[in-house]
Amino acid sequence: MSKFLDVFQGKVSASPPLWFMRQAGRYLPEYREIRETCQTFLDLCYTPKLATQVTLQPLKRFDLDAAILFSDILVIPHGLGQAVSFEGGQGPQLDRLTLSSFQTKLSVEGFLRKMSPVYEAIDLIRSQLPSTKALLGFAGAPWTLALYMLEGEGSRDFSKAKREAFQGENQFSLFLDYVSQAIALHLIEQVKAGASALQLFDSWAGHCPASHFQKWIIDPTQKIVSAVKEACPHIPIIGFPKGIGVNLLGYGMHCGFSGLSLDSSTSLPWAVKNLPQDLILQGNLDPLLLVAGGNPLKKGIDSIHQDMQERPYIFNLGHGIVPQTPLQHVEDCVKWVQALG
Repeated sequence: MSKFLDVFQGKVSASPPLWFMRQAGRYLPEYREIRETCQTFLDLCYTPKLATQVTLQPLKRFDLDAAILFSDILVIPHGLGQAVSFEGGQGPQLDRLTLSSFQTKLSVEGFLRKMSPVYEAIDLIRSQLPSTKALLGFAGAPWTLALYMLEGEGSRDFSKAKREAFQGENQFSLFLDYVSQAIALHLIEQVKAGASALQLFDSWAGHCPASHFQKWIIDPTQKIVSAVKEACPHIPIIGFPKGIGVNLLGYGMHCGFSGLSLDSSTSLPWAVKNLPQDLILQGNLDPLLLVAGGNPLKKGIDSIHQDMQERPYIFNLGHGIVPQTPLQHVEDCVKWVQALG
């Protein structure tokens, strides 16, 4: 058993389990070296040997309690048949769908076969990862993926995607169901390959209006979690709905997650008081505190630990590690978290 998985069994150690979102990535020089050998970002995601190396790189440097598969949330639309590319400095670019065209342009036929390099990577990672370390698989949530797929790119407001959703609510619900089925298949297959926990990233959840939050976020997310738990009853599943504020109450109570990852804007005392006691909380250090380092970082760590004393938790960031993060600051953070208790 690992320290990370123990927390979901009610076993609490003096210091919390620790990992970082986006812990494998551009802040590591060894990652940048491997990335330069690949023609495209997706080539790296779909080459099991390289994805394995990148996944394990941060654990070779830092004493983390979990590895997270190196992949991307947009492999799902890519696997369904949508063209996806990552242009330097521009973020992801997708061949934009419409609600009237998605059923003819996308197909679940062959989806798992297309995703097989991802599952092969998980199997390879698990074979090289100590049994004391957990391995997280992950996927993007249906709302976030739908925004990318209908917008064709990242956006400040996702105006094209949201306009379509508002103008064709019934068709948008069908689209969310379609994407949700692929997400559930992908997550279940990751567990079969060796993932010991899962995280569902709803990075753009804060863009969903409160009036539609139940229908567009909670309902489809609930279906995914139920499907995964039916197939894999003992797997911990963590939700990460970035930027949703007080909607965390409904999300935490009704989606069925084992854990909830909190962004940096969430008040931890409020979360401790209001969210279900059986929900393991994760987060929420500001990634820029990891860049700042020194006393500000130490104070941030101590503040989180103080706020979370009433319940078990997982130490993490409120979002992913940013590229300019100094390696020494990550090392310091790990050391200081492990010294808690």
